[in-house]
Amino acid sequence: MTTPRLTRLPSVPLVTAVVVGGAIAGAALSLTPYQAMADSPAPPVAETQATVKPIGFGISRITLQPRAARRLDIQTAVISEDTLGRKMAPYASIIYDLDGDAWVYAVKAPLTYLRESVTIKSITGDFAYLSEGPAVNTAVVTTGAPELYGTEVGVNGE
Repeated sequence: MTTPRLTRLPSVPLVTAVVVGGAIAGAALSLTPYQAMADSPAPPVAETQATVKPIGFGISRITLQPRAARRLDIQTAVISEDTLGRKMAPYASIIYDLDGDAWVYAVKAPLTYLRESVTIKSITGDFAYLSEGPAVNTAVVTTGAPELYGTEVGVNGE
């Protein structure tokens, strides 16, 4: 571990006013601030928060670093069936693109997500009933899906 070295910055004049016997007397003081600098020869390394790998048809696989997933507070739930055999997804997992198409982010591996198209039959309460989409028991993102979408397609052309 290296110890930081102190580098002297230029003096900064400080003007103070002092009241002496009812008269104001000004005095200029010179303070010398110090700046800490590391003596490390290694250049800073940019932290990559996500890997976005195009897989075709405008869809990309997103793999997050653990810190990024914690920062986004990624949470998931599973697609299930009700007693009538209807496939249902938590409505919080549904996102819409600019064309109005509905999607979910399916969990493909730990910290790895893939956007999958869904067709919504109806929405009741906190659930969207699907006529098409991922299989029952597929884990989908319920918190953090808009951030994943922004990571995948970019924000404002980035």
